Amino acid sequence: MFANLRRDLNAIMERDPAASNRLAAVFLYPSFQVMLAYRLSHILWRMRLRFIARLIMQIARLLTGIEIHPAAKIGPGFFVDHGMGTVIGETAEIGRDVTLYHDVTLGGVMPAVDSDKQRAAKRHPTLGDYVIVGAGAQILGPITVHRCARVGGNSVVTKDVPEAATVVGVPARQMSKTTTKAEADTSFMAYGVQSGIDLDPRERTIRALVDEVQSQRARLSDLEDRLASAAAPATPKKAPRKTKPKPVS
Repeated sequence: MFANLRRDLNAIMERDPAASNRLAAVFLYPSFQVMLAYRLSHILWRMRLRFIARLIMQIARLLTGIEIHPAAKIGPGFFVDHGMGTVIGETAEIGRDVTLYHDVTLGGVMPAVDSDKQRAAKRHPTLGDYVIVGAGAQILGPITVHRCARVGGNSVVTKDVPEAATVVGVPARQMSKTTTKAEADTSFMAYGVQSGIDLDPRERTIRALVDEVQSQRARLSDLEDRLASAAAPATPKKAPRKTKPKPVS
């Protein structure tokens, strides 16, 4: 527990330039405060002291604005930047060194449909190591966001995200190419946006179609000009005017 909390504290210092020192991070950062409550309540949950565990997390929610179910599994180095409005469901699983921004939801897709059958089922997402999720993103259902993936702000993710891929949009679409596990980038990248990102495949397709239409239009205009020139009647040349010779005096 204490080793995980130490890693959580180090994550704040490593990823937030506004964190001046560890003492400030302990007392002023809701991310560390909620993780202190979560690490304790998760142990109590596993000991089947579930009412107490839920009560602790409800109090932490009121104090921090971050809602984490004590049954969720969260690895070390977890950081919720700002954090207000973040929700992490009961069967969510989060790997090492994961970063979430505010208003992120790790939720289910059918919370109010046949609840009894869902109680013992996996219904929340799994996030691999080094994942970063931008502000306002919604990751829904028992899907997997694989290692080093990036989720852009306000995206809605309902399908698995490949390793080291970046997804954005509603519904989320893959923007960058995946890499092998050995080549996966583990560096921190705020808001799930990277420089030099590949264009959206749909945008590339639309641009290619626009370029093709413009090319065809230019060729058609040139062909029309040639046909118009060929169809125009030739203008007859005027014969040179004959002049009478002047009489010799």
